[in-house]
Amino acid sequence: MRLLRPWTRLNARHPWSHNDAYGWWITRQARRLGTVRPRRALDVGCGTGNLLARLPGVVDEVTGLEPDSATAAIALGRFAESPTVRVVEGSFDQRPPGSWDLVTLVAVLHHLPLEETLSSLRIMIKPGGRLVVVGLSRETRADGPWSALSVLLNPLVGLLLHPRADGREPVGMTAPARDPKETLEEIKQVADRVLPGARIRRGLFFRYTLVWGP
Repeated sequence: MRLLRPWTRLNARHPWSHNDAYGWWITRQARRLGTVRPRRALDVGCGTGNLLARLPGVVDEVTGLEPDSATAAIALGRFAESPTVRVVEGSFDQRPPGSWDLVTLVAVLHHLPLEETLSSLRIMIKPGGRLVVVGLSRETRADGPWSALSVLLNPLVGLLLHPRADGREPVGMTAPARDPKETLEEIKQVADRVLPGARIRRGLFFRYTLVWGP
């Protein structure tokens, strides 16, 4: 639409990662695990490590799992001297063994087989632990109001976070990506079967959230 062209040009000059908008929310979810502090966290598809940088101090040990070699190399270099953050290059099937107090997936679940992955995640969570997902779903008419609001807010947030109008994408946005196949309703149906009690909500910037655990 012609009316949106200036908005689109502004957005192109100030790109930013929609995933980073949820970093504070994920950290808050980690802090809500009650009086027992979470000890081990796994961030599946950690990218260049922006979420990994937030979690020390909330958890004792953080492991990032990243399948893309170039992206994993950036995260490995970033945390090479960290005593509490470990980065593993590998796919979800190559994840470290064991169970976790907190498992996070940010813009990752739609890259994986949905039901099979949720079933695996259920087993990976310790009793009293929490699964936190920020995901993408295939858009339907029901997503329209949220998407419209996100389109309007997107360049404004970009202007704040990326004030230099150089059009350069943050490094964290350069990892390979794919479009989601499942709608939010389809995701809810699978989650209801595999993760009873999971709380799923639509969110801004073309994302939804899923939380399973106390």
